[in-house]
Amino acid sequence: MDVHLPRPYAGPVPRLPFDPIAEAQRKWVEHGWTDASDGMAAVTSVMRAHQIVINRVDDVLRAFGLTFARYELLMLLHFSSRGSMPVKKASARLQVHSTSVTSAVDRLERDGLVRRVPNPTDGRGVLVELTDDGRALALRATEALNSEVFAVPPVPRERLGALLDALREMRREAGDFA
Repeated sequence: MDVHLPRPYAGPVPRLPFDPIAEAQRKWVEHGWTDASDGMAAVTSVMRAHQIVINRVDDVLRAFGLTFARYELLMLLHFSSRGSMPVKKASARLQVHSTSVTSAVDRLERDGLVRRVPNPTDGRGVLVELTDDGRALALRATEALNSEVFAVPPVPRERLGALLDALREMRREAGDFA
Protein backbone atom coordinates (compact mmCIF):
# COMPACT_ATOMS: atom_id res chain seq x y z
CA MET A 1 0.00 0.00 0.00
CA ASP A 2 1.47 3.33 -1.03
CA VAL A 3 0.97 6.13 1.43
CA HIS A 4 0.45 9.60 0.01
CA LEU A 5 2.27 12.21 2.04
CA PRO A 6 1.18 15.76 1.30
CA ARG A 7 4.26 17.94 0.82
CA PRO A 8 6.81 15.81 2.70
CA TYR A 9 9.78 18.04 1.95
CA ALA A 10 10.85 21.44 3.21
CA GLY A 11 11.29 23.38 0.03
CA PRO A 12 11.96 22.00 -3.42
CA VAL A 13 13.83 18.73 -2.99
CA PRO A 14 14.15 16.60 -6.10
CA ARG A 15 13.05 12.98 -5.89
CA LEU A 16 16.00 10.71 -6.39
CA PRO A 17 15.87 7.63 -8.61
CA PHE A 18 17.39 5.59 -5.75
CA ASP A 19 17.27 5.35 -1.95
CA PRO A 20 20.22 7.47 -0.71
CA ILE A 21 20.21 5.78 2.70
CA ALA A 22 20.42 2.32 1.11
CA GLU A 23 23.28 3.63 -1.01
CA ALA A 24 25.05 4.98 2.09
CA GLN A 25 24.52 1.60 3.75
CA ARG A 26 26.09 -0.12 0.74
CA LYS A 27 29.08 2.24 1.00
CA TRP A 28 29.39 1.47 4.72
CA VAL A 29 29.65 -2.24 3.93
CA GLU A 30 32.04 -1.53 1.05
CA HIS A 31 34.33 0.36 3.45
CA GLY A 32 34.37 -2.48 5.96
CA TRP A 33 31.90 -1.03 8.44
CA THR A 34 29.42 -3.90 8.05
CA ASP A 35 28.74 -4.23 11.77
CA ALA A 36 27.61 -0.59 11.91
CA SER A 37 25.82 -0.41 8.54
CA ASP A 38 22.34 -1.43 9.74
CA GLY A 39 22.56 0.96 12.71
CA MET A 40 23.71 3.81 10.47
CA ALA A 41 20.82 3.15 8.09
CA ALA A 42 18.33 2.96 10.98
CA VAL A 43 19.53 6.17 12.64
CA THR A 44 19.68 8.05 9.36
CA SER A 45 16.21 6.79 8.41
CA VAL A 46 14.76 7.92 11.75
CA MET A 47 16.33 11.35 11.27
CA ARG A 48 14.91 11.65 7.75
CA ALA A 49 11.51 10.42 8.94
CA HIS A 50 11.62 13.11 11.64
CA GLN A 51 12.20 15.75 8.97
CA ILE A 52 9.26 14.48 6.92
CA VAL A 53 6.87 14.37 9.88
CA ILE A 54 7.91 17.69 11.41
CA ASN A 55 7.51 19.41 8.02
CA ARG A 56 3.95 18.08 7.76
CA VAL A 57 3.14 19.18 11.32
CA ASP A 58 4.75 22.60 10.85
CA ASP A 59 2.76 23.17 7.64
CA VAL A 60 -0.48 22.63 9.56
CA LEU A 61 0.47 24.55 12.72
CA ARG A 62 1.80 27.56 10.79
CA ALA A 63 -1.80 28.55 9.98
CA PHE A 64 -2.46 28.81 13.73
CA GLY A 65 0.71 30.79 14.51
CA LEU A 66 2.08 27.85 16.51
CA THR A 67 5.21 25.79 16.60
CA PHE A 68 5.04 22.16 17.69
CA ALA A 69 6.68 23.06 21.01
CA ARG A 70 4.03 25.66 21.79
CA TYR A 71 1.24 23.36 20.58
CA GLU A 72 2.50 20.55 22.84
CA LEU A 73 2.47 22.88 25.85
CA LEU A 74 -1.07 24.06 25.08
CA MET A 75 -2.27 20.46 24.81
CA LEU A 76 -0.44 19.44 27.98
CA LEU A 77 -2.25 22.21 29.85
CA HIS A 78 -5.54 21.30 28.15
CA PHE A 79 -5.23 17.69 29.34
CA SER A 80 -4.16 18.63 32.87
CA SER A 81 -6.84 18.37 35.56
CA ARG A 82 -6.80 22.13 36.34
CA GLY A 83 -5.62 23.57 33.03
CA SER A 84 -2.42 24.70 34.75
CA MET A 85 0.86 23.39 36.12
CA PRO A 86 4.30 24.56 37.23
CA VAL A 87 6.92 25.05 34.51
CA LYS A 88 9.12 22.39 36.11
CA LYS A 89 6.35 19.79 35.86
CA ALA A 90 5.57 20.81 32.25
CA SER A 91 9.28 20.50 31.46
CA ALA A 92 9.38 16.96 32.86
CA ARG A 93 6.23 15.91 31.00
CA LEU A 94 7.41 17.37 27.70
CA GLN A 95 10.93 15.98 28.26
CA VAL A 96 12.62 19.30 27.50
CA HIS A 97 14.69 21.71 29.58
CA SER A 98 12.70 24.21 31.64
CA THR A 99 14.25 27.13 29.72
CA SER A 100 12.57 25.77 26.57
CA VAL A 101 9.22 25.68 28.36
CA THR A 102 9.78 29.19 29.74
CA SER A 103 10.50 30.43 26.22
CA ALA A 104 7.29 28.81 24.93
CA VAL A 105 5.34 30.28 27.86
CA ASP A 106 6.72 33.76 27.11
CA ARG A 107 5.50 33.59 23.52
CA LEU A 108 2.15 32.02 24.39
CA GLU A 109 1.61 34.59 27.12
CA ARG A 110 2.34 37.45 24.70
CA ASP A 111 -0.32 35.94 22.41
CA GLY A 112 -2.85 35.69 25.26
CA LEU A 113 -2.97 31.88 25.13
CA VAL A 114 -1.57 31.23 28.62
CA ARG A 115 -0.98 33.32 31.72
CA ARG A 116 1.24 33.04 34.77
CA VAL A 117 -0.66 32.80 38.04
CA PRO A 118 0.49 32.35 41.66
CA ASN A 119 0.70 28.73 42.78
CA PRO A 120 -1.85 28.39 45.62
CA THR A 121 0.13 25.51 47.20
CA ASP A 122 3.55 27.22 46.97
CA GLY A 123 3.70 30.89 47.90
CA ARG A 124 6.84 31.45 45.82
CA GLY A 125 5.82 29.33 42.84
CA VAL A 126 4.05 30.22 39.62
CA LEU A 127 1.72 28.14 37.50
CA VAL A 128 1.24 28.36 33.76
CA GLU A 129 -2.49 28.45 33.09
CA LEU A 130 -4.30 27.92 29.81
CA THR A 131 -6.64 30.76 28.81
CA ASP A 132 -9.96 30.24 27.05
CA ASP A 133 -8.39 31.56 23.84
CA GLY A 134 -5.49 29.12 24.29
CA ARG A 135 -7.84 26.19 24.76
CA ALA A 136 -9.89 27.15 21.70
CA LEU A 137 -6.79 27.54 19.52
CA ALA A 138 -5.31 24.26 20.75
CA LEU A 139 -8.52 22.43 19.90
CA ARG A 140 -8.75 24.00 16.43
CA ALA A 141 -5.11 23.11 15.76
CA THR A 142 -5.76 19.56 16.98
CA GLU A 143 -8.69 19.17 14.61
CA ALA A 144 -6.44 20.23 11.72
CA LEU A 145 -3.59 17.96 12.82
CA ASN A 146 -5.97 15.04 13.28
CA SER A 147 -7.41 15.38 9.77
CA GLU A 148 -4.28 16.41 7.87
CA VAL A 149 -1.52 14.48 9.67
CA PHE A 150 -2.52 12.01 12.38
CA ALA A 151 -5.38 10.34 10.47
CA VAL A 152 -3.08 9.94 7.46
CA PRO A 153 -0.12 8.15 9.03
CA PRO A 154 3.16 8.11 7.09
CA VAL A 155 3.17 4.30 6.94
CA PRO A 156 0.42 1.81 6.09
CA ARG A 157 -2.00 1.38 8.99
CA GLU A 158 -1.32 -2.34 9.25
CA ARG A 159 2.35 -1.56 10.02
CA LEU A 160 1.74 1.18 12.60
CA GLY A 161 1.75 -1.27 15.52
CA ALA A 162 5.21 -2.57 14.61
CA LEU A 163 6.52 0.97 14.14
CA LEU A 164 5.10 2.10 17.49
CA ASP A 165 6.58 -0.95 19.23
CA ALA A 166 10.04 -0.25 17.77
CA LEU A 167 9.92 3.45 18.67
CA ARG A 168 8.60 2.73 22.16
CA GLU A 169 11.49 0.31 22.72
CA MET A 170 13.95 2.95 21.47
CA ARG A 171 12.53 5.51 23.91
CA ARG A 172 12.52 3.03 26.80
CA GLU A 173 16.17 2.08 26.12
CA ALA A 174 17.05 5.78 26.05
CA GLY A 175 15.60 6.12 29.55
CA ASP A 176 12.44 8.08 28.69
CA PHE A 177 10.37 5.86 31.00
CA ALA A 178 10.57 2.71 33.10
